[in-house]
Parts: sequence; C-alpha cells; structure tokens
Amino acid sequence: MTNKTGAIFLDRDGVINENSSEHVKSWSEFRFIPGALESIRRLTNTGMPIFVVTNQAAVNRGLLSVEELNDIHQRMQQAIHQMGGHITQIYHCPHDNHEKCNCRKPAPGMLLQAAREHGIDLSQSFFIGDAWTDIAAGVSVGAHTILLMTGRGRWNFIPSWDRFGLNFAAACDLADAAGMIEDALHGEPMVSTKRFRSAVHMAMHPHELPVL
Repeated sequence: MTNKTGAIFLDRDGVINENSSEHVKSWSEFRFIPGALESIRRLTNTGMPIFVVTNQAAVNRGLLSVEELNDIHQRMQQAIHQMGGHITQIYHCPHDNHEKCNCRKPAPGMLLQAAREHGIDLSQSFFIGDAWTDIAAGVSVGAHTILLMTGRGRWNFIPSWDRFGLNFAAACDLADAAGMIEDALHGEPMVSTKRFRSAVHMAMHPHELPVL
C-alpha cells in the first residue's frame, strides 16, 4: 500500500506565460497567456499539488541571475495566488544543452526530484507542456502527458507525434487541458474527439485562429 498522490506538472514558457525568443529576463517581460491564471485556479481546485518544471538555460548563459529568476517566479506566484491558484513548488534547470545534465528536459530529472521530495506517484500525475521535450519528459516517467497548442505547441505536434505516437494527448490551451484533467478525475475519457480535432487542426494550420 502507498500513500503517494498524483500531481499536476506545468511547463512555464508557452503554457503559463508567452514565449520569448530573447528569453524572459525580468518581470517586465513576463506576460501571462490569456486564461492561464483562471486555468491554474481550476487545476488548484482539483486538490492535486501543482509543480512548475522549467528549462531556464538563460541563467547559465549569463542572461539573468538566479536571483532575477526567483524574483520573476515570486511575482508569478503572487499573481496566481491572487486569482485563487496555488503552485506548490517551482523547479528550474539552469543548464545549457552542452552541459549534459539530467534535469534539462527532455530528461525527467525535475519530475523525479519533485516525486522524491513530495511523495508523488508519477503514474497518477499529469504533465502539460508546449514542446516535444516536455512530452518526452512526461512520457518517460509514465505521466498522463498533454501537449498544448499555445507557445511552441503548434509547431511541436508533428515532431511529438513522430516520436511518441498515441502516448500523449493534445489540447488547445491550458483551459482545455484543465477540462481534460477534470474529466479524467471523474473517470471520463481525457481526450474528446472535438478537443483532439481542434488541437490537430491548430497544429496543421498554425497561423489560423483555433476552430472550436
């Protein structure tokens, strides 16, 4: 018998806030994706702990300090809290690709660390991201993994499909993913035909408005 619980894991850039090709280096550059705050409140209301797991190579590239990153995350958490949401902990990987660490996604190190530190059953958990590297990390630990069409998701659907086939779900945005998780927790199928068709359409036509 185990007392471990499932959790919800969120990537940050492209899921909670808008991606930036120049990296988000300060709070003034941080922009919440529309609906993200309300969606995190819905996820909080499931009773499952929520963790953010984010690659932040800008730290080791010298573009921002750990202190500046922590300031961004403190302000982000404050805004989430004010909207009724709660993030249990934020994990970040500061390493660049060439450093070959075990925490930078697609490696699952941050997920495994959270599981050890918080008694999380990853097989009962959900992981939401916007890139094939997120999907790789989630699938590798047996989590129910969802690719969003926000952020880089529209351009990462085909690479993810090529690598992982039917081992992940697709959602239009974080609100859509929240609904899928709510369905799953009530014993219903996590992916409806309508959601999947819409997400696939967005991936096939990344410059069009979503079809819902």
